[in-house]
Amino acid sequence: MYSNQVKQTAQALLRSKHVVAFTGAGISVESGIPPFRGSDGIWDKYDPKLLEIGFFILNPEKSWAAIKELFYGKFRGARPNPAHQTLARWQSQGILQRVITQNIDNLHQEAGSSSVVEFHGNAQRIICLDCERQYPVDPILISRPVPSCPKCGGLLKPDFIFFGEGIPHEAYRDAFDEASACDCMLIIGTSGEVQPANQLPVVASSNGAFIIEINTEPSLYSSNVSNLIIREKSGIFLPVVEKLINEIKN
Repeated sequence: MYSNQVKQTAQALLRSKHVVAFTGAGISVESGIPPFRGSDGIWDKYDPKLLEIGFFILNPEKSWAAIKELFYGKFRGARPNPAHQTLARWQSQGILQRVITQNIDNLHQEAGSSSVVEFHGNAQRIICLDCERQYPVDPILISRPVPSCPKCGGLLKPDFIFFGEGIPHEAYRDAFDEASACDCMLIIGTSGEVQPANQLPVVASSNGAFIIEINTEPSLYSSNVSNLIIREKSGIFLPVVEKLINEIKN
């Protein structure tokens, strides 16, 4: 059905020297995690202010109740899908150099990706707002209505970006460095609406990178950034590309 797109993608990956994957909510939808935006998105059911940093500090019990229900309840059973797994294998083989993800679900790491820029943080860590110590998520640690730091007693918060917070310096620097350096970028499952992450493909394109967009719906990149557009689920398309690459290499 899209054999030519499979061939073009495989050829682009094999001829490129520095390939970066830029992933958004769409890749994890295939693992059962709904996006924040759009129909049936999280913001259809929850008030976004619950993840606003000022509201969180003043009303931590209300925010934590929603956080536990969402990130440590409903989505706890999510597992990497074939798209995550394919990207991880490509990293181990040297086909893909870096993953930059907007997602906070840790699925790239669980799939085996070794080099991931977490642009918006990771829900599987929590951080103390006072002493800045980090902890892995533990059911006992977050069992109280308002979890507190075992060391200093400060307010604990999931280590992902809330509304009103800036992108961590290291993640911001690494992501834009990768976008500037890559000669091929895979855009997977992102609408391009979230700033400043949405500038990464623009930077890559302006530096001459070949942009491959894999998304079931049009994005803000479709009309003026992407060189090759595939309207298919990444968990279906990427393994087909992987099969062709393996055939070419062998």
